[in-house]
Amino acid sequence: MSGSNSTPTKVIPIGAPSASAFRDIIGQSPPMKKVFRIVEKVAASDTTIMLNGETGTGKGLIARAIHECSPRRTKAFIQINCGATPEGLLESEFFGYRRGAFTGAVADKPGKFEMAHGGTIFLDEIGDMSADLQVKVLRVLEEGEFERVGGHETIKIDARIIAATHRDLEEEVQKGNFREDLFYRLYVIPIMLPALRERRSDVPLLVSHFLEEFAQKNRKPLMAVAPEALELMVNHGWPGNVRELRNLIERIVVLKDDDCLRPEDLPPKMGRRPEPAPPGPAADAVGEASVAFQTAVSEFEKDLIRRALEQTNWVKNRAAELLKIKRTTLVEKIKRYNLERPGGDS
Repeated sequence: MSGSNSTPTKVIPIGAPSASAFRDIIGQSPPMKKVFRIVEKVAASDTTIMLNGETGTGKGLIARAIHECSPRRTKAFIQINCGATPEGLLESEFFGYRRGAFTGAVADKPGKFEMAHGGTIFLDEIGDMSADLQVKVLRVLEEGEFERVGGHETIKIDARIIAATHRDLEEEVQKGNFREDLFYRLYVIPIMLPALRERRSDVPLLVSHFLEEFAQKNRKPLMAVAPEALELMVNHGWPGNVRELRNLIERIVVLKDDDCLRPEDLPPKMGRRPEPAPPGPAADAVGEASVAFQTAVSEFEKDLIRRALEQTNWVKNRAAELLKIKRTTLVEKIKRYNLERPGGDS
């Protein structure tokens, strides 16, 4: 772990080449810390990994981080979305094809597995693959070889497999939609990514991160957040998870003219009372968020003030203008949070 209490926590696994591998993964809640610990342990191995989680929970980010923290990081990271690629093209996308294999195949073309040799291939939404393709992927996992479409030459590859799905593959196996032997080949090390509603205490950190990201991207001042708006976001169910939150913040930063995110800027559905969480980890996360909310708001405010001071070279009048507060209020908050200018007086 790295970072102070006033900045979003980012994970830097032991032996990682740099913090950039985890630059977009933010969280300090117990469910995310559990994920980080597993990632730290598996990154250096060649073990097959299965990432489970709802859409928008960051499976692609975790897969890339595992690759960038592994000995294979100097080789290719190849990603293919099994759900977004038309069924008729998946086999040639996976394994490539020989010239003349089908109409339009005017030259040999390598597939994703071949391109991932020495590196990592990430099979996103693997639960959407057809039964025929499942057989061929199973062969690659077991024997490390395949043939291009229309070809007879056996191609050997060495690639680490990371798969992901939002489906319950055990249930799909029971229904006969997914091969049991492939299921067990993939489920060597499963990693379950928590939904955002199961780690509500991370919402203020994510809001802060996305506000900064899109302010820089759109060349706008850093936006403050009213505590009431932050509370609504913490209590929202986020069916689209982190992706939904990120899209919302981007939309607000682009469209809003003033420098404070208020409750009226949020979708009407966020004004509703949140439904009770079911028993289990989600309920624990809600309880944790309730206890930690005021602390999270204070840390969020402290982070905004520190960055405003740094952005204005610690000129309090300018920082107060940037934050849309009185100078006396800013001075009071600087004292309350014990903020000091690095290497000199504040």
